[in-house]
Amino acid sequence: MIRRGGLVVLASVCAVAVSTIYAIQPVLKTAGSDLGLTEGALGWLVAAGQFGYLAGLVLLVPLGDVFNRRTLIVGHLMLTATGAAITAVAPGGAIAAAGMAITGLFAVVVQIAVAYVAANSSPGERGRNIGTVTAGVVAGILGIRVVGGALGDALGWRAVYAVLAVLCVGLALTVRITFQPDVRLAKTPYPSVLAAAGRLVVTDRFFLSRGLIAFFLFASFGTLWSGLALPLGAAPWQFGTTTIGLFGLAGLVGAAGASRAGLWADAGRAQAVTGWSLALLAVSWILTMHTTPTLWMLIAGVVLLDFAVQAVHVSNQHLLTAAYPERSSSAIGTYMAFYSLGSALGAVTTTWAYTAAGWQASCLLGAAYAVAALIVWTLARNTTAAPCAVPAATEPA
Repeated sequence: MIRRGGLVVLASVCAVAVSTIYAIQPVLKTAGSDLGLTEGALGWLVAAGQFGYLAGLVLLVPLGDVFNRRTLIVGHLMLTATGAAITAVAPGGAIAAAGMAITGLFAVVVQIAVAYVAANSSPGERGRNIGTVTAGVVAGILGIRVVGGALGDALGWRAVYAVLAVLCVGLALTVRITFQPDVRLAKTPYPSVLAAAGRLVVTDRFFLSRGLIAFFLFASFGTLWSGLALPLGAAPWQFGTTTIGLFGLAGLVGAAGASRAGLWADAGRAQAVTGWSLALLAVSWILTMHTTPTLWMLIAGVVLLDFAVQAVHVSNQHLLTAAYPERSSSAIGTYMAFYSLGSALGAVTTTWAYTAAGWQASCLLGAAYAVAALIVWTLARNTTAAPCAVPAATEPA
């Protein structure tokens, strides 16, 4: 079992690791100008980290079902630090994108941490513990907007990545000292683990439905947070990166409000929470599209949107780790591949929509993604997981 202090450490790992992917968003215009990128190319700078993350989810997260998870967490944090350091010193857009791709590739340490928590929690505490660690993810995604915006204004956008690199190294050492080795009782061949993950997508309707919900959920989420700096940085507001970053606080309020989602999931209400939260996500965009004459409706929409996203995300992970206990790393990693694709889609399409028709077009796009997720849930809400076919394991080494 994991003690409270261990949960805090793993939540911090998640917060810092995921921050390396999203740190570019509050300083996007500044970084783009420094790196010589056009406004139309900014979405690809954001998407570089997401595509790296996708590759890591498919290729690296399943290693958690094979090897010592403590060793994986430490190693991935060190390599995440390397990618952040490359980004911090990049002379141009291509090197910065490469650094962000490396960072994203190994930032999948987040999913290894979630699988570790799920495997070491009792059934009655699994949802609560996953919710605690996942709160670190949301704190990183949204909190980096506040911290990154302030650092970007004070020291430049490169300082944001330098600080994150140092934090990753510090957390790697903390995990190495704090946690005991997490040795698999039996060795499952890595190719078999990858094949089993692929079969989840192809043959398991329950898993596929949860993946598609995540895809549209995070496309909607990415539409907001990858594009919000654009209207806030333009007339009539023309905010700097520090002020834009403060909008992450509104998102943190919403995410914190959804901290009970894990408890609701433990009580057997994960399906119902998913449905009404997706409906709330769609409604939140009605508020978010209003940027004049005041920003209060936008702020309220941000709070509701992040509440809904966190509630659905925790519910999804609870359902998946309960359905596939023998391959939780593979299930979470493959599920999060849908998340990463959705986030990348939101990052790219929100800049296109904004360039073509302004912020209202971006909001309509985000609402469409939310409605698509709700349709998937409606069609698949009575679907159950297929029987778990665990790959044959070899004898313990």
